[in-house]
Amino acid sequence: MAIDPQFETNREKVGEEKLDELRSSANQTSFGDGVAVWGPVDPPEKQGIHGTHVAVDFDICLADGACLEDCPVDVFTWVDTPGHPESDIKAEPTHEDQCIDCMLCVDVCPVDAIDVDPGRAGRI
Repeated sequence: MAIDPQFETNREKVGEEKLDELRSSANQTSFGDGVAVWGPVDPPEKQGIHGTHVAVDFDICLADGACLEDCPVDVFTWVDTPGHPESDIKAEPTHEDQCIDCMLCVDVCPVDAIDVDPGRAGRI
C-alpha cells in the first residue's frame, strides 16, 4: 500500500512535530515551526503522515534508510517511534523546505511511503 497522494484532502491535519525538538537531538539549526502531521494518529500503532511538500507515511515506512542515503540536500532525519509495528525509527522530513524536487527519495523507497509534490505547501 502506497502513501495517499491526496492526503491533504482525505486526512485531517492533527498537529505538528516541533522542529526545535527534532533538530536539537541532531545538533541542527531550526528552520520554521514544525512538520505537519496528518491523521489518524493513535500511537504507537498509528503515526500518520508527516510533512506536506515532502510527505512520509509513518505507518508504512520500514526505515531502511534509502531516502536518507540518497537525498542530496539531507531533507530527512531519524526520529524515534517506539512501539510502532514496522520500525522503532522513521525518516522525518525535517528539512522539507530545502527539497529540490529531484524525487530520488520517492524512487528509492521500497514501500512507496514518500510523496513529493512541488505544488503543496511547506516551501520556503
